This record gives sequence, structure tokens and C-alpha cells, in this order.
Amino acid sequence: MRAWIGLGLAGIVTLAVPAAAQVAPPAAPGVAAQTEVAKRYVADGTVSGIVIRTGRSGSGDTITTVSEGRIGAAPDSPKADANSLWRVYSMTKPITGIAAMILIEEGKLKLDDPISKYIPAFKDTQVLVDPAKGLESRPAKGQITVRHLLTHTAGLGYVLPGQSGPLINEYNRLGINPAQVNIALESRTRPTRPATLEEFANKVAALPLLFDPGTKWSYSIGLDVLGRVIEVASGAPFDTFVNTRIFAPLKMQSSFWTVPAGEVGRLADNFASLGGTRVVMDPAKTSVYLSPPSFPYGGASLVMSAADYDRFLHMLANEGSLDGVRILKPETVRIAMSNLLPPGTDTSQLNANRAGGAPLGFGAGGSVTLADTPDGVGKGTYGWGGAAGTIAWVDPTRKVRATVMINLFGDTKLRDDTTKAIFADLKQ
Repeated sequence: MRAWIGLGLAGIVTLAVPAAAQVAPPAAPGVAAQTEVAKRYVADGTVSGIVIRTGRSGSGDTITTVSEGRIGAAPDSPKADANSLWRVYSMTKPITGIAAMILIEEGKLKLDDPISKYIPAFKDTQVLVDPAKGLESRPAKGQITVRHLLTHTAGLGYVLPGQSGPLINEYNRLGINPAQVNIALESRTRPTRPATLEEFANKVAALPLLFDPGTKWSYSIGLDVLGRVIEVASGAPFDTFVNTRIFAPLKMQSSFWTVPAGEVGRLADNFASLGGTRVVMDPAKTSVYLSPPSFPYGGASLVMSAADYDRFLHMLANEGSLDGVRILKPETVRIAMSNLLPPGTDTSQLNANRAGGAPLGFGAGGSVTLADTPDGVGKGTYGWGGAAGTIAWVDPTRKVRATVMINLFGDTKLRDDTTKAIFADLKQ
């Protein structure tokens, strides 16, 4: 199943030696399939380490953690576990989406509010006449709304490998690249990147869109722009709002916009797969994540543990509450994890490579399955993945949730394999 895609990035790399295969005892009952997948991916050198955290609610709550390998390239690196820290990249997006839903529940935002209400520069938006040929534009047929930012239907672009054209060139020229890869790449991109969310949003607003808002799903910087909307609507800095309204009440104490120096020992190295060889892209000890970003990126900013991300999913599975603390009302959570795409949206990009799988819709920052899938994922499952191989999802009907943490740029079958393994273990 390829139900989630994440932000892909490229950067400067340093060679590293893949971990050696090790003989391990048989897997524990109840997690045998997950353990087999984890051991195989570490043994063959695909990843240095992996953590699979699953939860299932019912009469109680059952949490399992499968951990294999180490978090770094060095043979004496700490072993991966539920508290190891991983760059989750685009798995930040659902958290930003839920932050917006808090304000919607409070009446400080509305799904179909034009974002020009919060960012006036977006009032007179233009659309490219021909995105492939130049920056000639015409007036947009409608304004961008909060819904459009949540669902990647605003007409915004993204600086990603394989993306090109006049608008992407302008994004690059103006530093509209809200993501961190490593120090070498950051030294080249940071000088032109806006220094604040306000400046970032205003620069985006000055450029034309790829298409009219609400007409097409196209992966974008929408959740980053939404960070500025949240900032204005809440009256608090975006990261402060997320910290105080989501992380603190859920006791998510291993979720960082900037990794504190005292926590670097838990941070994984970030790798890339180049020509079948695993190389270190961002060593933990000198990681770009040890310094604050230009501003908090609502689309790709966070470093988190598997245990913390599971608490976020657990809250969603419980329809808005966890351990006696309520983040959202049940009806708001159901809206957040429903298909929020505008009627008639072209979803061909969202559903590309979905042969044999259930079609996808899109909710508040994450995809939503519109039917049961062959590998066990149920209709209504909400989630997303990150550029460095991470994935997380929650099936609200079956009350099953999963978080898979690795840090590796490069396409693997890990997301498919772990999802199948989780459901195979649930049948035991």
C-alpha cells in the first residue's frame, strides 16, 4: 500500500558503512510479523535502526514496540527504542492540521474562511496562465481558504526533487523552501529564506498560484502557510500554540522544533540511499536540528519519538482526549479525519500509483482512505508519512494506530511491509 507520501529532499552526504547482519532470537508472540520486517531491514543494511510502535484501543489499551538496530552509523551508537528521536518531516503536517482544528472548534477560524482575513496579502491572488512557460498570470477565480491549505488544494507549489518550472524557480530564488536537511545545504538556502512566518507568508502571497484554489490536489507548502494563519488567529507564535495546546497537555515531552543539546544522544543520524548504498546525510552530533530553524515549519519541522507520536495518534483514536485531558471534541476529530476535499477536486496526483488500492481523500493535514484496502487498512484511516521514511496512521473504526520511525531518504517498501505486518500480527 502506498497510502502516504512525504517530502523528498536532497543534500550533501558523507559515506557510512551499513550495519552488519546479526543473528537474533525468535520474535515474541503478537509482534512476530513486525519483528521479522524490522530485523530484515536492519540485517540487509537498508536502515541502521527502526522502531514500530502500535496501539489498539478496546476494553483497555494495548501498546507494543518493536525496535531493531541502532540510531547511528557508528557500531557503538545507542540502540533504537521508543524514546529515540527521529526527523518526522511531513508527519508534522497532521499536527499542524489538528492545531487549526482547535481554533476552528473555538470559533477563531472557519474551514471556509478566506485566508486573506488573516493574511491580507492573499486578497488579490493571481493564477499562472501556463505554469510550464512563464509567470504570466490572471486573477484567481476564488480566494484561498483554510480548507484549501489543510488539503493541498490552494494552488501552491513545493520545492521538491523532480519539481521544476518558472514558479518553482521563483520559490528557490526567494527562499520559499521551508525544510532542513543538513548544515551544508542549510548554509546555501538559509540566506535567502524569510526569517519569520509573517515574511514567508507575504512572499508566497506575492507569487501566482499553479491553479485556481479548490480545483486540484497538489502537494504543497499549504501547511506552512497555515502556520501563519494559526499564529494570527490564536494571537500566539505558531510553535508556542502547538507546544501549549497539543504537546504539553498530552505530555509529549520528546517533541522538538529544535533538539536541545542535552538530548542529542537520543537523536538518530539521518541517512540517504544513493545507488543502493546507505550514506549519512545529517549526523546527529552536528545535526542542523540542533539550531533553531528560520521559523517553525508547519509542514516539515519536528523531531519526535515514536512514543510521543503514538500519544498524538492515541488522542485521535480516543476522539480527542487522552488520560483525562481533552484536546478536541469528538465531532471535531471526526471532521478532521474526514474527507475535506472540495467537491470536484482533481485527485489524480493524490491517487497516483494506487493500482489495486483504495482511493484516497484528504483531511486536516493527512490523507483519508475512502474504502477498506487489501492489506487491512480500514476506510477512514487518517495519516501521513515523512521524507525520511517515517509513517503514522490511525484507523478510527478499528481503534488501531501505528507509528514507524526510521531516518532514511530514499524509496523503500518499508511502509507497505510494516502495514501488512501490523495487521498480520493483529490477527494472531
